Amino acid sequence: MRPFESIAQDITKRMLVAPTVEGARWQSVKAPHPMLELLNYSFTYDRPTENLEFYCDQIHPNLPWADAHFTQERVSGDPINPGQTWRIWPYSNSADTHRRSGEKDPQFDHSYAERYWPKAAGTTPEGVLHSDSIAPHKGVRFHYGDLDDLVTILANEPTTRQAYLPVWFPEDLGAAVQEKRVPCSLGYHFIMRENKLHCVYYLRSCDFVRHFRDDVYLTLRLQLWVLQQCRLARPEMDWDNVAPGTLTMHITSLHCFTTDRVALK
Repeated sequence: MRPFESIAQDITKRMLVAPTVEGARWQSVKAPHPMLELLNYSFTYDRPTENLEFYCDQIHPNLPWADAHFTQERVSGDPINPGQTWRIWPYSNSADTHRRSGEKDPQFDHSYAERYWPKAAGTTPEGVLHSDSIAPHKGVRFHYGDLDDLVTILANEPTTRQAYLPVWFPEDLGAAVQEKRVPCSLGYHFIMRENKLHCVYYLRSCDFVRHFRDDVYLTLRLQLWVLQQCRLARPEMDWDNVAPGTLTMHITSLHCFTTDRVALK
Protein backbone atom coordinates (compact mmCIF):
# COMPACT_ATOMS: atom_id res chain seq x y z
CA MET A 1 0.00 0.00 0.00
CA ARG A 2 1.29 3.46 -0.89
CA PRO A 3 0.68 5.79 2.09
CA PHE A 4 -1.15 8.97 1.22
CA GLU A 5 1.61 11.17 2.63
CA SER A 6 4.11 9.69 0.18
CA ILE A 7 1.78 10.75 -2.65
CA ALA A 8 1.54 14.28 -1.23
CA GLN A 9 5.32 14.44 -0.80
CA ASP A 10 5.90 13.31 -4.38
CA ILE A 11 3.56 16.03 -5.66
CA THR A 12 5.26 18.66 -3.47
CA LYS A 13 8.70 17.70 -4.74
CA ARG A 14 7.58 17.86 -8.36
CA MET A 15 5.59 21.07 -7.87
CA LEU A 16 8.58 22.99 -6.50
CA VAL A 17 10.40 22.51 -9.82
CA ALA A 18 7.32 22.64 -12.06
CA PRO A 19 7.14 25.09 -14.98
CA THR A 20 5.33 28.39 -14.52
CA VAL A 21 2.13 29.23 -16.40
CA GLU A 22 1.35 32.91 -16.95
CA GLY A 23 -2.11 34.34 -17.54
CA ALA A 24 -4.06 31.25 -16.46
CA ARG A 25 -7.60 31.46 -15.11
CA TRP A 26 -8.45 30.33 -11.58
CA GLN A 27 -12.03 29.92 -10.35
CA SER A 28 -13.07 31.32 -13.76
CA VAL A 29 -11.30 34.63 -13.20
CA LYS A 30 -7.79 35.75 -14.07
CA ALA A 31 -5.35 34.18 -11.62
CA PRO A 32 -3.85 36.76 -9.24
CA HIS A 33 -0.40 35.18 -9.57
CA PRO A 34 1.45 32.90 -12.03
CA MET A 35 0.84 29.19 -11.49
CA LEU A 36 3.13 26.22 -10.95
CA GLU A 37 1.62 23.32 -12.90
CA LEU A 38 1.99 19.57 -13.24
CA LEU A 39 0.30 18.21 -16.35
CA ASN A 40 -1.42 14.82 -16.43
CA TYR A 41 -0.62 13.75 -12.88
CA SER A 42 -2.06 10.38 -11.85
CA PHE A 43 -1.80 8.22 -8.77
CA THR A 44 -3.45 5.20 -7.19
CA TYR A 45 -4.20 5.00 -3.48
CA ASP A 46 -5.00 1.59 -2.00
CA ARG A 47 -7.79 1.58 0.58
CA PRO A 48 -7.00 -0.66 3.56
CA THR A 49 -10.06 0.08 5.71
CA GLU A 50 -13.57 1.53 5.92
CA ASN A 51 -12.65 3.53 9.02
CA LEU A 52 -13.09 7.26 8.28
CA GLU A 53 -10.83 8.25 11.18
CA PHE A 54 -7.94 6.53 9.39
CA TYR A 55 -8.43 8.72 6.32
CA CYS A 56 -8.88 11.87 8.37
CA ASP A 57 -5.54 11.18 10.07
CA GLN A 58 -3.82 10.44 6.75
CA ILE A 59 -5.33 13.07 4.48
CA HIS A 60 -6.08 15.98 6.85
CA PRO A 61 -9.18 17.33 5.07
CA ASN A 62 -10.83 20.57 6.11
CA LEU A 63 -13.09 19.43 8.94
CA PRO A 64 -15.86 19.81 9.96
CA TRP A 65 -16.69 21.32 6.57
CA ALA A 66 -15.87 18.23 4.46
CA ASP A 67 -18.05 15.86 6.50
CA ALA A 68 -20.95 18.32 6.75
CA HIS A 69 -20.80 19.12 3.04
CA PHE A 70 -20.75 15.45 2.07
CA THR A 71 -23.59 14.25 4.29
CA GLN A 72 -25.86 17.31 4.17
CA GLU A 73 -25.51 18.13 0.47
CA ARG A 74 -23.59 15.77 -1.81
CA VAL A 75 -25.49 12.60 -0.84
CA SER A 76 -28.69 14.31 0.34
CA GLY A 77 -30.75 13.10 -2.62
CA ASP A 78 -31.65 16.68 -3.57
CA PRO A 79 -30.01 19.13 -6.01
CA ILE A 80 -29.17 21.64 -3.28
CA ASN A 81 -27.84 25.03 -4.38
CA PRO A 82 -26.53 27.04 -2.58
CA GLY A 83 -26.99 25.05 0.64
CA GLN A 84 -25.47 26.13 3.93
CA THR A 85 -22.17 24.31 4.33
CA TRP A 86 -20.27 26.70 2.05
CA ARG A 87 -20.49 29.22 4.90
CA ILE A 88 -18.07 27.12 7.00
CA TRP A 89 -15.76 26.33 4.09
CA PRO A 90 -12.27 27.80 4.73
CA TYR A 91 -12.48 29.64 1.39
CA SER A 92 -16.05 30.87 1.76
CA ASN A 93 -15.09 34.46 0.91
CA SER A 94 -13.88 33.27 -2.48
CA ALA A 95 -17.01 31.19 -2.98
CA ASP A 96 -19.30 34.12 -2.14
CA THR A 97 -17.99 36.10 -5.11
CA HIS A 98 -19.36 33.41 -7.44
CA ARG A 99 -22.95 33.50 -6.21
CA ARG A 100 -25.48 34.79 -8.71
CA SER A 101 -26.81 38.25 -7.87
CA GLY A 102 -30.40 39.43 -7.83
CA GLU A 103 -31.78 36.51 -5.80
CA LYS A 104 -32.93 36.23 -2.19
CA ASP A 105 -30.43 33.46 -1.50
CA PRO A 106 -28.13 33.64 -4.53
CA GLN A 107 -27.17 30.33 -6.08
CA PHE A 108 -23.80 29.28 -7.43
CA ASP A 109 -23.29 28.63 -11.14
CA HIS A 110 -23.21 24.95 -10.20
CA SER A 111 -23.12 22.73 -7.12
CA TYR A 112 -21.98 19.16 -6.64
CA ALA A 113 -25.39 18.25 -5.20
CA GLU A 114 -26.95 19.40 -8.48
CA ARG A 115 -24.54 17.23 -10.45
CA TYR A 116 -25.08 14.16 -8.25
CA TRP A 117 -28.88 14.64 -8.34
CA PRO A 118 -29.58 16.53 -11.59
CA LYS A 119 -33.05 15.27 -12.45
CA ALA A 120 -34.81 18.28 -10.92
CA ALA A 121 -31.89 20.70 -10.59
CA GLY A 122 -32.83 24.33 -11.01
CA THR A 123 -36.61 23.75 -10.85
CA THR A 124 -37.10 25.66 -7.60
CA PRO A 125 -35.45 28.85 -6.32
CA GLU A 126 -33.92 26.88 -3.46
CA GLY A 127 -32.57 24.22 -5.78
CA VAL A 128 -34.18 21.52 -3.63
CA LEU A 129 -36.87 19.32 -5.06
CA HIS A 130 -37.63 15.67 -4.49
CA SER A 131 -40.96 15.06 -6.14
CA ASP A 132 -42.25 12.35 -8.43
CA SER A 133 -44.70 14.88 -9.89
CA ILE A 134 -41.94 16.72 -11.75
CA ALA A 135 -40.61 15.20 -14.96
CA PRO A 136 -36.82 14.88 -14.80
CA HIS A 137 -34.56 16.87 -17.08
CA LYS A 138 -34.02 15.28 -20.46
CA GLY A 139 -30.96 15.13 -22.67
CA VAL A 140 -31.02 14.65 -26.43
CA ARG A 141 -33.09 11.44 -26.15
CA PHE A 142 -33.26 10.20 -22.57
CA HIS A 143 -34.01 11.49 -19.09
CA TYR A 144 -31.09 12.36 -16.86
CA GLY A 145 -29.77 9.73 -14.46
CA ASP A 146 -28.40 10.40 -10.98
CA LEU A 147 -26.40 8.82 -8.18
CA ASP A 148 -29.29 6.50 -7.29
CA ASP A 149 -29.31 5.21 -10.86
CA LEU A 150 -25.57 4.56 -10.67
CA VAL A 151 -26.11 2.48 -7.51
CA THR A 152 -28.95 0.57 -9.21
CA ILE A 153 -26.82 -0.27 -12.26
CA LEU A 154 -23.84 -1.33 -10.14
CA ALA A 155 -25.79 -3.26 -7.51
CA ASN A 156 -27.75 -5.23 -10.10
CA GLU A 157 -24.78 -5.95 -12.36
CA PRO A 158 -21.60 -5.92 -10.24
CA THR A 159 -19.25 -6.38 -13.21
CA THR A 160 -20.72 -3.48 -15.19
CA ARG A 161 -18.46 -0.92 -16.87
CA GLN A 162 -21.27 1.64 -17.05
CA ALA A 163 -21.31 2.92 -13.44
CA TYR A 164 -20.02 6.38 -14.34
CA LEU A 165 -21.26 9.59 -12.72
CA PRO A 166 -20.55 12.71 -14.80
CA VAL A 167 -19.95 16.01 -13.06
CA TRP A 168 -19.02 18.02 -16.15
CA PHE A 169 -22.16 18.62 -18.23
CA PRO A 170 -22.41 19.93 -21.83
CA GLU A 171 -23.76 23.23 -20.47
CA ASP A 172 -20.42 23.83 -18.75
CA LEU A 173 -18.72 24.57 -22.05
CA GLY A 174 -21.36 27.22 -22.66
CA ALA A 175 -20.83 28.54 -19.15
CA ALA A 176 -17.08 28.76 -19.75
CA VAL A 177 -17.67 30.88 -22.86
CA GLN A 178 -19.59 33.29 -20.61
CA GLU A 179 -16.75 33.20 -18.05
CA LYS A 180 -18.90 31.50 -15.41
CA ARG A 181 -17.52 29.15 -12.80
CA VAL A 182 -17.44 25.53 -13.98
CA PRO A 183 -16.65 22.24 -12.16
CA CYS A 184 -13.06 21.12 -11.71
CA SER A 185 -14.26 17.51 -11.67
CA LEU A 186 -15.16 15.59 -14.81
CA GLY A 187 -16.63 12.47 -13.24
CA TYR A 188 -16.30 9.24 -11.26
CA HIS A 189 -16.10 5.70 -12.60
CA PHE A 190 -16.90 2.83 -10.23
CA ILE A 191 -15.91 -0.70 -11.16
CA MET A 192 -15.98 -3.89 -9.07
CA ARG A 193 -13.45 -6.63 -9.68
CA GLU A 194 -12.32 -9.54 -7.47
CA ASN A 195 -14.61 -8.42 -4.63
CA LYS A 196 -13.17 -4.91 -4.50
CA LEU A 197 -14.97 -1.73 -5.53
CA HIS A 198 -12.54 0.62 -7.26
CA CYS A 199 -13.08 4.27 -8.12
CA VAL A 200 -11.41 6.29 -10.86
CA TYR A 201 -11.80 10.05 -10.46
CA TYR A 202 -11.14 12.37 -13.41
CA LEU A 203 -10.40 16.07 -12.91
CA ARG A 204 -9.55 18.74 -15.45
CA SER A 205 -8.10 21.00 -12.73
CA CYS A 206 -7.08 20.87 -9.06
CA ASP A 207 -5.46 23.41 -6.72
CA PHE A 208 -2.95 21.34 -4.77
CA VAL A 209 -2.64 23.70 -1.79
CA ARG A 210 -6.32 24.58 -1.31
CA HIS A 211 -8.44 21.72 -2.65
CA PHE A 212 -6.46 18.54 -3.26
CA ARG A 213 -6.83 16.92 0.17
CA ASP A 214 -10.55 17.68 0.29
CA ASP A 215 -11.03 16.27 -3.23
CA VAL A 216 -9.34 13.03 -2.19
CA TYR A 217 -11.27 12.73 1.07
CA LEU A 218 -14.68 13.52 -0.45
CA THR A 219 -14.11 10.94 -3.18
CA LEU A 220 -13.10 8.30 -0.63
CA ARG A 221 -16.33 9.07 1.24
CA LEU A 222 -18.32 8.76 -2.00
CA GLN A 223 -16.67 5.41 -2.75
CA LEU A 224 -17.65 4.12 0.69
CA TRP A 225 -21.18 5.52 0.32
CA VAL A 226 -21.70 3.79 -3.04
CA LEU A 227 -20.47 0.50 -1.59
CA GLN A 228 -22.81 0.81 1.40
CA GLN A 229 -25.77 1.60 -0.87
CA CYS A 230 -25.05 -1.46 -3.03
CA ARG A 231 -25.01 -3.61 0.11
CA LEU A 232 -28.40 -2.23 1.12
CA ALA A 233 -29.91 -2.47 -2.35
CA ARG A 234 -28.94 -6.06 -3.17
CA PRO A 235 -27.76 -7.98 -0.09
CA GLU A 236 -28.43 -11.25 -1.89
CA MET A 237 -25.74 -10.32 -4.45
CA ASP A 238 -22.98 -10.89 -1.87
CA TRP A 239 -22.09 -7.19 -1.62
CA ASP A 240 -21.22 -7.69 2.07
CA ASN A 241 -18.13 -9.54 0.91
CA VAL A 242 -17.03 -6.65 -1.31
CA ALA A 243 -14.40 -4.32 0.17
CA PRO A 244 -13.32 -0.85 -0.92
CA GLY A 245 -10.57 -1.11 -3.51
CA THR A 246 -8.27 1.51 -4.97
CA LEU A 247 -8.87 5.18 -5.65
CA THR A 248 -7.17 6.35 -8.83
CA MET A 249 -7.10 10.04 -9.69
CA HIS A 250 -6.22 11.50 -13.11
CA ILE A 251 -5.66 15.26 -12.97
CA THR A 252 -4.97 17.16 -16.19
CA SER A 253 -3.76 20.33 -14.44
CA LEU A 254 -2.53 19.99 -10.85
CA HIS A 255 -1.34 23.42 -9.82
CA CYS A 256 -0.77 26.10 -7.20
CA PHE A 257 0.30 29.75 -7.16
CA THR A 258 3.98 30.65 -7.30
CA THR A 259 3.32 32.46 -4.02
CA ASP A 260 2.50 29.05 -2.46
CA ARG A 261 6.14 27.94 -2.62
CA VAL A 262 6.62 28.89 1.04
CA ALA A 263 3.64 26.75 2.07
CA LEU A 264 4.98 23.83 0.00
CA LYS A 265 8.38 23.97 1.67
